[in-house]
Amino acid sequence: MTTPSIESVKHYLLDLQDRICNRLAAEEPDALFEEDQWTYASGIGGGRTRVLAGGSVIEQGGVNFSHVTGHTLPASATAHRADLQGRGFQALGVSLVIHPRNPYVPTSHANVRFFLAEKEHEAPVWWFGGGFDLTPYYPFEEDAVAWHQTAREACIPFGEEVYPQYKKWCDDYFFLKHRNETRGVGGLFFDDLNAWGFKRCFEFMQSVGDHYLNAYLPIVQRRKSMPFGERERAFQLYRRGRYVEFNLVYDRGTLFGLQSGGRTESILMSMPPVAHWRYNWSPEPGSPEEDLYLNYLKARDWL
Repeated sequence: MTTPSIESVKHYLLDLQDRICNRLAAEEPDALFEEDQWTYASGIGGGRTRVLAGGSVIEQGGVNFSHVTGHTLPASATAHRADLQGRGFQALGVSLVIHPRNPYVPTSHANVRFFLAEKEHEAPVWWFGGGFDLTPYYPFEEDAVAWHQTAREACIPFGEEVYPQYKKWCDDYFFLKHRNETRGVGGLFFDDLNAWGFKRCFEFMQSVGDHYLNAYLPIVQRRKSMPFGERERAFQLYRRGRYVEFNLVYDRGTLFGLQSGGRTESILMSMPPVAHWRYNWSPEPGSPEEDLYLNYLKARDWL
């Protein structure tokens, strides 16, 4: 494997954060991203968090860059890899979640990251991870298909088998076991990637990062002006509760951040600004809300 270049990864991630924020801001006429630079209290490094709140298109969105160095990997990182126990680490990444105001515009999430785990007298261990996924409330099949077509385009230069593998991993990962439903219509998820060597793995991570806006912005532009009422808004807030449940119960990134002493405000920026829960609620038969449950909250071959 080629020697990893942390500076190259950091340069790409900072540029990616800039590009994503600039293009999302161009869709939002009524609010701006605010930047918050912070230091890592439990080790070395820090990051810059950018949050846009109160917009007419984006109700709340956060795009976070971090580069932190710690003495010991937390339990969430070593639970399935005993060889990493007792190692110090560097972690770099860009993570984002966009919660639109219009219920016809899906929530989206993307993350690309690099880890380097080191221990004296032993060879360093490194890997890439990331992906993106889509969480609609009032879904359109053409949006889900286009999203997955772009996900496949990100993977094609790296082999025909890559998209099916990481699409399935996404379906399996973003699954709420206690609800027996997927978080949305999926996308890509990968982790522990180092088998292709640093250069090729880094190129794949960049491809995933670069394709996120190509997948998401056309959907935002198609749906952001659709009229909606109190019924659609109430359902959007109810379904946002599922997003909260996943992030707090299952999400490994959230667990890693909290267990490693990361900055809580930046870790929890993924939460929606408003969410509701209703006791024992179910959609009316034949309703648009039932369509989501019957046809979209399950693993499916969108292509």
